[in-house]
Amino acid sequence: MKPLELRGLTPYGNLLHFLYDPAGFSAKVSATGDVVRVRLGADVPLFVRDPATIEQILVTKNRSFIKDRMTRDLAAVLGNGILVSDGEFWRRQRRLAQPAFHRERIAAYADEMVTAARGAVATWREGQAVDLYAEMMRLTREIVGATLFRGDAAREAEDVAGCLEVLMHRFSDWRFTMFPGLARLPLAVNRRHAAARDRLFARIDGIVAERRRSGEDHGDLLSMLMRARDEDDTGMTDAQLRDEVLILFVAGHETTALALSWAFVLLSGRPDAWAALTAEVDAVLGDRPATVDDLRRLVYTERVVLETMRLYPPAWSIGREAIEDVDLGDGLVVRRGEQVWILQLASHRDERHFPRPLAFEPERWENDLLRRLPRYAYFPFGGGPRLCIGNNFAMMEAVLVLATIAQRWRPAIAARDVPRPQFTITLRPGGPLRATMHGRGGAS
Repeated sequence: MKPLELRGLTPYGNLLHFLYDPAGFSAKVSATGDVVRVRLGADVPLFVRDPATIEQILVTKNRSFIKDRMTRDLAAVLGNGILVSDGEFWRRQRRLAQPAFHRERIAAYADEMVTAARGAVATWREGQAVDLYAEMMRLTREIVGATLFRGDAAREAEDVAGCLEVLMHRFSDWRFTMFPGLARLPLAVNRRHAAARDRLFARIDGIVAERRRSGEDHGDLLSMLMRARDEDDTGMTDAQLRDEVLILFVAGHETTALALSWAFVLLSGRPDAWAALTAEVDAVLGDRPATVDDLRRLVYTERVVLETMRLYPPAWSIGREAIEDVDLGDGLVVRRGEQVWILQLASHRDERHFPRPLAFEPERWENDLLRRLPRYAYFPFGGGPRLCIGNNFAMMEAVLVLATIAQRWRPAIAARDVPRPQFTITLRPGGPLRATMHGRGGAS
C-alpha cells in the first residue's frame, strides 16, 4: 500500500491547517486516503486510518515502535509513567500496575462513583445555568481523588488539578508546537510551568511519603501500587509511584469528564435518544442508587457512551515513532525515526464502517456492532499491549455517572452554546459548555 502525499501550499505544508482546524484537517487527510504522508513544517509524518495497518502498528509489530515525540514531551509534565515510557521499563511498570485494575478490584469502586455523582446532582437547582464541562471535571476529580487517594489525601485533588491545568495549557498553545525551542527560553510562561510542576511533584511526593510512614492500606489504587511486587520482590520507587499517580490522575478524570460532557451535548440534539435513555434509567433504577450489578442492564446508557466516544474520542490520536525500518506489508515501509499518527477521530467517522458517520445514533450499537466491526475501526482506549490500563474503570464510571445524572436532571444545551472542540492532548470543549439544568420528577 503506497502512501499518498498531502504537501500543502505553504512552506509549513499543512501545519497551519492542522493547528487552526484539526477537525477539518482530519477530514482532509481521510478524504485523501487510508495511509497518507503529510508535510507539517519540517516533519512529514505518516497518518494511518486503515484498520489492518493500525493493527500491525499497535499489535503485530508493536515492539518496532515507541511513543512519538509529542507524547514523549509529556514526560516534562507528568514524569516517566506508563503513558510515556517505553521498553523494558514500561513493561515492568505495566506489570506492577495491572493488578490494581482487575475487573473485580475496579468493581469495588462503583459505590464511590455513584455516591460522588449523587452528591453533585444534589447541589444543582431548577433553571440553574452551569458550565457543564467544569461540573463534570469537578465530579470526576472527586471520584479519582476517592479511588486513588482515599482518605485525607483526597483533599489534595483540587490542588493537583490546578497545577496540572497550568502545565497542560502548554500543549494547547500553538506557539510551542510550531517553535519547540520556546520551552527552553527564560520566559514568564516557562517560569509558571516550572513552578506548577515543582508544586505538583511536591504534593504527590508528600502523599506518597505520608503513606509510606503510616504503612496503612487504604484500599485505594495508591495502596495497590505501593504493595505491588515484581518477580524479584521489588516494588516501585517513590519517584515511580509519583509518576504513575500523576498519569492515573490525569487519565482517570479528564477523559471521563469529556465523554460525559459531549454525551450531554449530543443528547440535547436528539430528544428521542434522551427519552430512550431516561426510560431505561427509570426502569432499571427507579429512585435507588445505581450499583455495579446494574451495568449489564443499562444497555442503552452504555450505547450512548460508545457512540459519544465514536464522535468525540477523548484521546483523539495515537502517536508512534519507528525505532527500525518496519515493513507493514503491501509495499508500505516505515523508516526508522519516522513519526506515525493514528487518528481515532478519522477512523471513528469512516463511513465504510459507520453509515451516516456524523450522526449521533446510539442505536447503531445494537446487535453487537462492537464485535462485528473490523478490529481497529473503533478503539477509543487504544489497543494492543498499550491498551489503556483504566479502560474498564472509565467505562464503568461513565455509565454509572450518566445514569445517576439522568435519574434527576436533564441538562439542556442549545446548539449555539456548544463551543468548537479544542484539540489538545485530549478533545476538550474550546470554551465554557453552557447548560441549563431542568429537574426530572421531584428534583428541584
